[in-house]
Amino acid sequence: PEERLSLADPEWSDVHVVTGALKLFFRELPEPLVPYEFFNPFIEAIKLPDPQEQVERVAELVKSLPPTNYATLRYLLAHLCRVMERVDVNRMTRQNIGIVFGPTLLRPEREPGSLAAGMAQQNKAVELLLAHFDRIFPA
Repeated sequence: PEERLSLADPEWSDVHVVTGALKLFFRELPEPLVPYEFFNPFIEAIKLPDPQEQVERVAELVKSLPPTNYATLRYLLAHLCRVMERVDVNRMTRQNIGIVFGPTLLRPEREPGSLAAGMAQQNKAVELLLAHFDRIFPA
């Protein structure tokens, strides 16, 4: 039988529990929300010297995601944009969200030798997606 849970239960009142569950869900997927084959192109786009070009390239990559991945990423990032609107209460800046969700949504198939270098790029990718949400995910 299907297990039912109620978000009204006290165990779910701590936002960290819900956030942790969400991150765990995305981390446990057999392949990240941004599929492995997109990892290097995303990182290359983030490294482009022109910020305008970065956004255009990332927008092209996002458009070419499988439809389910695109829809899920769009929904999640729209929610995270709303979380950022409450930064005065939750201290979740764009950088903090990048740190929390970068390595979860976007990761290489094989872990590189230098994890820190890769993570900074993953975080920046999520920051860029949030900063330019309306251009990358037109309504």
